Amino acid sequence: MTAASLLFALGTSLLWGLADFGGGLLTRRTPALTVVVVSQSLAVLVLGAVVLATGALHQASPRLWFAVAAGAVGPVAMLAFYRALALGPMGVVSPLGSLGVAVPVGVGLVLGERPGVLQAAGIAVAVVGVVLAGGPQWRGAPVQRQAVALTLVAAVGFGAVMALIAEASTTVTGLFLALFVQRVTNVTVGGAALWVSIRRGGTALPEGGGGPRLLLRALPALAFVGLADVAANGTYATAARIGPVTVVAVLASLYPVVTALAARGVLRERLLGVQAAGAGLALVGTVLLATG
Repeated sequence: MTAASLLFALGTSLLWGLADFGGGLLTRRTPALTVVVVSQSLAVLVLGAVVLATGALHQASPRLWFAVAAGAVGPVAMLAFYRALALGPMGVVSPLGSLGVAVPVGVGLVLGERPGVLQAAGIAVAVVGVVLAGGPQWRGAPVQRQAVALTLVAAVGFGAVMALIAEASTTVTGLFLALFVQRVTNVTVGGAALWVSIRRGGTALPEGGGGPRLLLRALPALAFVGLADVAANGTYATAARIGPVTVVAVLASLYPVVTALAARGVLRERLLGVQAAGAGLALVGTVLLATG
């Protein structure tokens, strides 16, 4: 595994971890569909400017259908994940969400990738570490079981997006176009779901008084969530292009460690012993994957 693919994969974990933390906070006051649609719409504006500036439209190819598929699956996964984050503690939701790594790893194995002994050990250690890093709690009320169910739906969706976006382009400028197409599809699917929700009596504004004003104040945070998620998709696709998917996907799925640490630093959530042990195992797994 090259140093570049290692850095891109770990960068993906950092970006996804911060995006998940920000999205989870936002959905505690703002409907999850609104968070998805607004954050991705802001990302579309930025990506559209990048596509025009780089001339990426000339990179259009049938591979963009992978981006369309990723864009259709993404809102479903994000909505399920954000709702789970709002319902249950991040310590339950975040580590389970990373189990979607099984999808791209499975794809890599089907395509003929065979990790070495150290890398196989690193995959196992890292996945266990990721699950433990969130401090999973299995005793609980129905709301916790609902959060777990939603998270597993999100995990499969996230894994599918990882596998699809890695196939959407073979060049850097083509990747910009693929990410743009993916986000446009995200907004289209998410926007349609939001419209249906409003028609059925739902709301698109934050709870409490001053909904529109609160939404405007949240725009910087929404932009950060959308752009961090886009950047994570970009760094993952790059890492998967230059490194083995079976390894890159696992490294990119270490983001629950970042989410747990962010919750500790910002929300002062207490870091449990199992979380510290999980973070340590994730670090050990990373070293094994990098040296295997």
